[in-house]
Amino acid sequence: MGLKTKAQYVESLRDGRENFWNGERMDDITAHPRFRVPIEVASSDYDYDNPERRDIIAYKTEEGDLAHRVYQLPRSEEDLQKRMELLRNMSIVGGVTGVFMALLQVVDPLRKINPQYADNIERMYKYARKHDLRAAEVITDAKGDRSRKAHEQDDPDLYLRIVERNKDGIVVRGAKLHISAAALVHELVVMPTKAMNEDEKDYAVAFSIPTNAKGVKIINRSFAAPDLNEFDYPASSHHSMPEGFVVFDDVLVPWDRVFLAGEWQLSGAFAGSLGLWERTAGLVDAVESAATMVGLAQLVSEQQGKGKKPDAQNGVAELICYAEMLRMGLEHSVRNFEMTPSGMVHPNILAVNVAKYQYANNFHSMVKILHDLAGGLTLTMPEEGDLRSNEVGPYLRKYLHATKDTDIETRMRVYNLIRDISADSFGGWKQVVALQAGGGLPAQRVMMHRSYDMNAARAKALKLAGVKTA
Repeated sequence: MGLKTKAQYVESLRDGRENFWNGERMDDITAHPRFRVPIEVASSDYDYDNPERRDIIAYKTEEGDLAHRVYQLPRSEEDLQKRMELLRNMSIVGGVTGVFMALLQVVDPLRKINPQYADNIERMYKYARKHDLRAAEVITDAKGDRSRKAHEQDDPDLYLRIVERNKDGIVVRGAKLHISAAALVHELVVMPTKAMNEDEKDYAVAFSIPTNAKGVKIINRSFAAPDLNEFDYPASSHHSMPEGFVVFDDVLVPWDRVFLAGEWQLSGAFAGSLGLWERTAGLVDAVESAATMVGLAQLVSEQQGKGKKPDAQNGVAELICYAEMLRMGLEHSVRNFEMTPSGMVHPNILAVNVAKYQYANNFHSMVKILHDLAGGLTLTMPEEGDLRSNEVGPYLRKYLHATKDTDIETRMRVYNLIRDISADSFGGWKQVVALQAGGGLPAQRVMMHRSYDMNAARAKALKLAGVKTA
C-alpha cells in the first residue's frame, strides 16, 4: 500500500465512525468546521513530498519499503536520536501512534505466556505500518470509586472489561477517557490502565480495533473554538486537537487482534511500557515549551525596558535552569538507553521519569514567573481588530509604546502567545496536561522507586557510616 497522501488520509476518515460533539452526531468529520484545524494538524504528518521533512518523517523498512518513521523500531542510540527529532516535527496524532513501540516492548515477556498474542502484536504493527495508519493510546478507564478495585465497583463496566469470550473473539464493554486524537486515527489500541490482580482478570485486556468498529462511539471535546485567528491565538489556531471519551458498547474484538485477555500478570507491563513512551514524547514537548517560555520571558522584559533589572534577570535565570534541566534529562535518557532481550532500544526509564517529574512538578511555578514578568497585559491586551481599526488603532500604537525599538504589533503578538499558552483555554489545557499526561506525579514516583538502584545506594550509605556488610 505504501505511504498515504494528505488527501488519502482525509478520505480514510470517511469510514462511518461514530463521533459526537456537544450532543451533535457527526457523520462526516472531514466536512465539519470543528475538525478543520485538527485535520490540518493531523494531515501534516503525511507531508512526504516536502523535501525538508521527508528524511525526518520517513524511513526504509527491513523489506526495503518506505514507511513513516514513527514505526521505526529503535536498535541504536542513533535510532533513538532520530525518534526525538521526529517527535519535534510531528503532530500529536503521529505522536500517539508511538503506542506500537509500547506494544513491541512487551512482546518478549508476552511470548513466554501466550505466543499467539505476541504474534498478533507483530502482525498488527506491520499491518499498520504497511497501510500508513495512525493509532491512539487508549488506556485510562473511568475508574469510578478510586478506593475500590475494578471488580468492586458499583457498576462493573467502570473499567473496560471482557463480557464474553466466543469462537470469534472477545466482547468488551466500558469507556476510556482523555484519549487524544481518538476521532482522527484509524486504530484504537487499548491497554489496561494499571496492574490488575487475579480477581480482576476480566479487566486485564489489550487489543487493537478499527475506529469505525461497531459499538465504538467517540464523544469529543477541545480547548479551542472552531475558528480562531492567528494573531490573537498564535498557538490555539494551529494546534487544537479533540480529546475523546471513547465508549465500547459490546464491541467484538477478533482473536487475531487480541493482545491480552485475562493474563493479569502482564497487565502492569502493558501500562508501564506505554507510560515510558508517552512520557518520552511529553518530555520532548516539554523541552521545546520550556525554551519558548525562556524566550517569551526575555522578550517581554526587554520590551518593557527591564531586561537588565535584577528581578527580571533572576526570573529568566530560573526559567533557563528549568529548561536546561529538562533538556539534559532528555539527552541523558537517550545516551544511557536500555535494551529489551530481543534488541529493541528504549530511553532510560529512570531518567525519563525523573525529568518528566521535574517538568510536571515545576511547570506551574515557571508559569508564575512568566506571568510575574509579563504583568496584567497578559489578560487585557486588546485584539487584532482593535489594532487594525482606523478609530482606535492609533490609540493602541500610542499607549502601548514602551522602548524606542519595540514594535507595537510585535509586542502584542508576544503577549498574545503568553496568554494563549499559559492563561487562556489552551493554557488551561496545558496546566492540566503538564501534570496528568503519561500519568500524574505518583506514577513517576512509583517508576523512580522501581528503576533506581536502591541496593547500591544503601551499600554506599552503610559504607560511609562505617558499617561492614557481607
